[in-house]
Amino acid sequence: MNKEQLLKELNFKAVRSSGAGGQHVNKVSSKVELSFTIEDSLGLSDKEKALLLKNLANRLSKENTLILSSQESRSQHRNKELVTERFFNLLAQALVIPKVRKATKPKKAAIAKRLDAKKQQAEKKENRKKFRF
Repeated sequence: MNKEQLLKELNFKAVRSSGAGGQHVNKVSSKVELSFTIEDSLGLSDKEKALLLKNLANRLSKENTLILSSQESRSQHRNKELVTERFFNLLAQALVIPKVRKATKPKKAAIAKRLDAKKQQAEKKENRKKFRF
């Protein structure tokens, strides 16, 4: 993953923010939307692209475009920094390959212990029954 190349490929769009804020919110486009097309990226290898397409499938549009937005701050520049930071964190999480689980068998002592406990429980319940002829 080449961060410098990815930064060049990001598309930013400033739009008016929603919610409370008074007159300021009606005049200033402080919300920043980031869009990134995974398939067209030159900063990612084919392996990384495939992994991102798989792991971020529920966050992608029909055109395989990742869209993130930030409207936390009143400053457009701060929102741009925040959304860029979130983008790289999201990529880092999506590119992590989980460890492969190795199937294991229980030890003989653990099996014996479990069977002994079952026998004791069965005897306890058997002794509670009333004797009938």
